[in-house]
Amino acid sequence: MPTEHRPLSRRFKWPDPWTLGTLVVAFLVALPVLIILAHIVIPAGEVWQHLFSTVLSRYISNTVILAVNVALTTAIIGTATAWLVVMCRFPGRRIFEWALLLPLAVPTYVIAYAYTDFLQYAGPLQSALREWLGWQRGDYFFPNVRSLGGASILISLVLYPYVYLLARAAFMEQSVGVLDVGRTLGLGPWQVFGRIALPLARPSVIGGVSLVLMETLNEFGAVQFFGVDTFTTGIYRTWFGLGEQAAAAQLAACLLVFVILVVLLERSSRGQRRYFTQARYQPLPEFVLRGGKKWLAVLACALPILIGFIVPAGLLLNMAVTTGDALLGTRFYEFARNSLVLASAAALLAVAFAVLLSYGARLNPGALVRSATRVAAMGYAIPGSVIAVGIMIPLTWLDQRINLFTREQYGIIVGLIFSGSAFVLLYAYTVRFLAVSFNTVEASLGKVTPSMDAAARTLGQTASGTLRKVHTPIMRSSLLAAGILVFVDVMKELPATIILRPFNFDTLAVRAYSLASDERLAESATASLSIVVVGILPVILLSHAMRKGRPGSAS
Repeated sequence: MPTEHRPLSRRFKWPDPWTLGTLVVAFLVALPVLIILAHIVIPAGEVWQHLFSTVLSRYISNTVILAVNVALTTAIIGTATAWLVVMCRFPGRRIFEWALLLPLAVPTYVIAYAYTDFLQYAGPLQSALREWLGWQRGDYFFPNVRSLGGASILISLVLYPYVYLLARAAFMEQSVGVLDVGRTLGLGPWQVFGRIALPLARPSVIGGVSLVLMETLNEFGAVQFFGVDTFTTGIYRTWFGLGEQAAAAQLAACLLVFVILVVLLERSSRGQRRYFTQARYQPLPEFVLRGGKKWLAVLACALPILIGFIVPAGLLLNMAVTTGDALLGTRFYEFARNSLVLASAAALLAVAFAVLLSYGARLNPGALVRSATRVAAMGYAIPGSVIAVGIMIPLTWLDQRINLFTREQYGIIVGLIFSGSAFVLLYAYTVRFLAVSFNTVEASLGKVTPSMDAAARTLGQTASGTLRKVHTPIMRSSLLAAGILVFVDVMKELPATIILRPFNFDTLAVRAYSLASDERLAESATASLSIVVVGILPVILLSHAMRKGRPGSAS
């Protein structure tokens, strides 16, 4: 019997622009990861034999020890301080609510520079001790801050706010009824915390620790300055020191596999457990601390702020005023301009792509689009050095093909159009920090009821018009918050910037790292302090937004 042939337009339907845009963005974000994984099969036997016999075991052991130490320390500090400021009443609690977030404004490599200058043998602390007590070299023992232990402590003091943020939010949202039952059964504050509140807040605490682990694995400046060999420093040395792109990509693939295992472990650790909160939005019970307990609470909240922000900020300010950067009046403003332009452009791109992904998933909630958005949001779990290696390989190949074509056809060489310009930095920043803006925009967009979309469409608005005239005004504050967070993260980003920056193109982060690497710590204070100052404003805004969301509190 004759077969009926349907028109091609009926057999195949092109995806709509929002779906197509979502898939394209997801592919661009996933491309560096796919490139890294593809290099696993490229032979690099001689280099691997050298790495295996010399430094690979040290990379693995230092990375694991650093990650475990930082995870445990941040979990203890972040969870304990969050419980104190939410559920206990003691002097200065309102100040500690936002002040505990201030270390977020300090990059890890900046705190490493500040404390190294303060605690080294020729620093002010040891010099004062020798002068006061009459000690000479060899008469006393002083711990070396430039060590694996020192790196673990200082990185923890900068990253604990990630755990504090999520744990505080979880404690604020917990059921009043469940806590009241615990109190009627005779449980004290710490028993309520350990047996009721902490198990209910477990997903948030583990989520915060997971973020800390991602940042720890991404850390480059502090561990490089302290001389601690990790996978991140190994990738940088293999790429630039040995000139082996394949081996560097394979090291990055090993680190990427470790990151993926951490993410899967965090998700599988919950099993089939579900955590629900009873909808009783009454004022949370507060435990009034008296006597020595209230001063212990003050000390527990004040120490992380003092060591993680006040002392390093004061040290940087003193060094910047007394010595400072000799290029302050010449090239310093060029560094600041480069940092601000890159951070602003990356923030705009990240927010724009986040809106595209979130709204595309809202219009087409199918399995393909949902999977694409999840892929696009995985960049934050990938260290900057891994992203840099994954980006440089395809862009370098593309530039080579373009130059080969222009030389054969026109007799000219156009140069490194992609890999040798600021485009490669913007690409890396967008891949790295898209998840930060995506999570914020997705949560805000989820609060807009579908009836608003239906009303706009019945009034003749297209999908783009509905986004522009309905959703964007509602999400204005969330879009601003997402942009600010990406801006601050880009200002602090170091590994990807060092690897990908064009020739003679430096930022404040690179300037601070270059001076500190040359042991010119006092001069690096100017650039470091500038990064800290820029990061304070979004931290304060973030704390203000959290305070307004406390259940049972007055508007």
